[in-house]
Amino acid sequence: MKAELISIGDEILIGQVVNTNAAFLAEELNKLGIAVVRITTIADKAENIPAVLEEASTRAELVLTTGGLGPTSDDVTKYCLAEYFNSRVSLNPEVLERIKVFIHARGGIVNDKNAGQAMLPDNCEVLPNRSGTAQGMWFSKDNITYVALPGVPYEMKEIFQNELAPRLRRRFILPVIHHETVLTSGISESAMAKLIEEWEARLPSNISLAYLPSPGILRLRLSGTDNKPDRLLEEMRTELKKLEAVIGPYIFGYNEDRLEEITGNMLRKKGLTLSLAESCTGGKIGELITSVPGASDYFKGGIIAYSNEIKSDQLGVSPATIETYGAVSREVVHEMAAGALIRLKSDYSVAVTGVAGPAGGTDRKPVGTTWIAIAAGDKITSKVYHFGEHRGRNIQKAAITALFMLKKELEGNR
Repeated sequence: MKAELISIGDEILIGQVVNTNAAFLAEELNKLGIAVVRITTIADKAENIPAVLEEASTRAELVLTTGGLGPTSDDVTKYCLAEYFNSRVSLNPEVLERIKVFIHARGGIVNDKNAGQAMLPDNCEVLPNRSGTAQGMWFSKDNITYVALPGVPYEMKEIFQNELAPRLRRRFILPVIHHETVLTSGISESAMAKLIEEWEARLPSNISLAYLPSPGILRLRLSGTDNKPDRLLEEMRTELKKLEAVIGPYIFGYNEDRLEEITGNMLRKKGLTLSLAESCTGGKIGELITSVPGASDYFKGGIIAYSNEIKSDQLGVSPATIETYGAVSREVVHEMAAGALIRLKSDYSVAVTGVAGPAGGTDRKPVGTTWIAIAAGDKITSKVYHFGEHRGRNIQKAAITALFMLKKELEGNR
């Protein structure tokens, strides 16, 4: 079954509001076995809606709109739908009663705007809204199902989960769609594509692969479809094992796993502690680590040594080392890691120094040049990276790469 999503609202088109509704619906419909083929955003203009509904009906069996169902003058969706489906807008007594109960329960008074939300097309199937006054609506025309949902995200989600999804399951025979996401780091998208080229070419026709890159992390999403869930899961497991055999060293997790949580759990299980010495990342690694509940079990703290003075005063980096080799160097990152280990009294330390950009690069050390070191006892492991020219991406890549390096070192400490 194919679906098309139509988001209605000037606030989306001018960038004032991010269209999270479309992302939510696309994901949830996909879980039901319904493929979203297009997402369209249009303004709150009455003349736009019929045309886009007509066009969508040529591509999809389910057309779903969000937005324009509120009580104000700019909410025109309901009336456009009534006209499109040759319907008359009239008072729905049951809906009016629900609206009164909803508002009174919150200490409010029903006014004409609230009551107007019970004026609905008389040929729609109402999808009750327990979180607001704008009702969802279900229409059918020429074997196409049309559904209108409110634009307020929590109201839209409530109607989808409690009213729309159950109806879709009951009324349509939907295939099973299953996703598995493999989380990798330490390899570029193009290098990964080359590495798994043969495996990808041999994938069964009902399983597809998508590359989802982000700074420091490359997600590989396998999507499979079948009418038999058990058979599909077995096929997916088989393909995952084949993939793991090829790219195992780059994998750090699956699906919703987080690298900072994985490394934190490894430290906790081993009874080890961690400290940080951050320069170009400016505390980003510490932010990731402390986003995990219970991080105090293993995280001692960190020093943001952004200036050379702080590198020397707080971490014990020799001014002569900085003068000779520069702040972005193997020698300096080693002294930073050793200093954090000693001064914060931890079992492991991570140190990062680099040129985040956009200025500060040289021919020898262009923007993106970053040294990362992991220290444990007398051992220090370090590596230089060249992340690129974008400051924000460089910081994110450095933080993720540092955690991935730490994970690898912890794996070696069995």
